Amino acid sequence: MSTNSHTLTGKSALITGASSGVGACAARVFAREGASVVLMARREERLAAVAEEVRRAGGRAEYTVGDVTKPADMARAVRTAVESFGGLDMAFNNAGVGAHQTPLHLTGDDEYDEIMDTNVRGVWNGLRYQVAAMLDGGRGGSIVNNSSVAGLVATPVSAAFIAAKHAVIGLSRAAAAEYGARGIRVNAIAPGIAGSEVVQEWFSRHPEAEKLLHRSTPQPRTPEPEEVAEAAAWLCSDRASFVTGVVLPVDGGFTVL
Repeated sequence: MSTNSHTLTGKSALITGASSGVGACAARVFAREGASVVLMARREERLAAVAEEVRRAGGRAEYTVGDVTKPADMARAVRTAVESFGGLDMAFNNAGVGAHQTPLHLTGDDEYDEIMDTNVRGVWNGLRYQVAAMLDGGRGGSIVNNSSVAGLVATPVSAAFIAAKHAVIGLSRAAAAEYGARGIRVNAIAPGIAGSEVVQEWFSRHPEAEKLLHRSTPQPRTPEPEEVAEAAAWLCSDRASFVTGVVLPVDGGFTVL
C-alpha cells in the first residue's frame, strides 16, 4: 500500500479506463501521491463520481468521456491534461476488455476486432498522442501500459486476447527504445486477475475458478486492484527513473511457476 510520500507531486497524469477497477484505483493512488489527474472512460456517471472522490480527498482531477479506440477522443483527453495542468508528465494506458474464453477456430471477426481494437489500438492511440505531448512539453515523461500475464504466457483458449496483450508488450518495448534518449520512459505491467467488481462477481458464480487460481500462485490470494495501481504509480515515479522497456509482473508469482 502507499506510504503517502507524495512521489508524484507537481506532475500530471492521464489514466484511461478510470471509471472502475484498476483504473479508478489508479486515479486515487496517483492523486494521493500528489499528481493532478485526468480520467478517461466511456461511462460518464462513474467517471464523474471517481473524479469527485479524488477532489473530496484534496486532489486535483478532471475527466473526459471517451473511447480509447477513437483517435479524436484520445487527443481530447491529452489536450485536457495540457490545458488543465500545464502539460502531460505521465500516462497509464489501462483501458481494455477481457478474454471471452472462445477457442481460436470459433472466434468471430466481431470478437477479434473488439479485443484488438480496445487492447491494442487503444494503447497505440494513447502512445501516439501522449508521446507527442511529452515531446512538445520538453520535460520528458513516463508511460505505463497495462498488459497482462496473458502477454507473457498462453492458455488453451482466448487466442485473440493473448495476442493483444503480447502486442501491448511489443508496443511498450518499441516506444521505450525509440524515445528513451528523449527523456520518455515506457514500461508495461502484467497483472494477473485482480479483485475488481466484475471479477468478484464472476468468482461468486464460479468459486472453483478462484480456488484453482490460488493453487497456481505462490501468493495464493486474489490481489486488490489498488495493488496493481501501486505498481503503475511506482513505474511512473522518479523512483523508477532508470527503468524503461520492462514488463513488470504483478501476479503474486504466477508466471514463475
